Amino acid sequence: MKIAIASDLSGFPLKTAIVKHLEEKKIEVLDFGIPSEAEPQPYFIQAPKVARAIQGGDAEKGILVCGTGQGMAIVANKFKGIYACVAADVFSGERAKIINNANIITLGGWITAPFVGCEIVDAWLSMEFTRKMEFKRDFLTNAFEKVRELEKENFK
Repeated sequence: MKIAIASDLSGFPLKTAIVKHLEEKKIEVLDFGIPSEAEPQPYFIQAPKVARAIQGGDAEKGILVCGTGQGMAIVANKFKGIYACVAADVFSGERAKIINNANIITLGGWITAPFVGCEIVDAWLSMEFTRKMEFKRDFLTNAFEKVRELEKENFK
């Protein structure tokens, strides 16, 4: 599995911890930076890099980190085929995949401690769409297809 990751200045410390954590787990990381606090880039520049890497098949999933995670999610969701969810805790990280089939999670560097951020990432990566919600599998699958239909209508 290859995961694309990027941050702005506010998310840099958390992104750095997550990259180290993933590399220790032998997960391939495509790091779009920022490379250091001395080289800041805003969220609206960074998020498209990860979204395009997934669209182009260079990565299977993505992680974006800004101050709250919200700006990155807004920008990432402007790209067809991208389903980005803010994950503020382990439960929401799991549910981003289980319920929404998110291929990107976004995290808040001002909100989430590095240890917790790594736990959120692990929870999200360990889940599959509809897992733990098998009793709602048909509903969730249909809902995701409806989202994809909306995407086809609105991304022309």
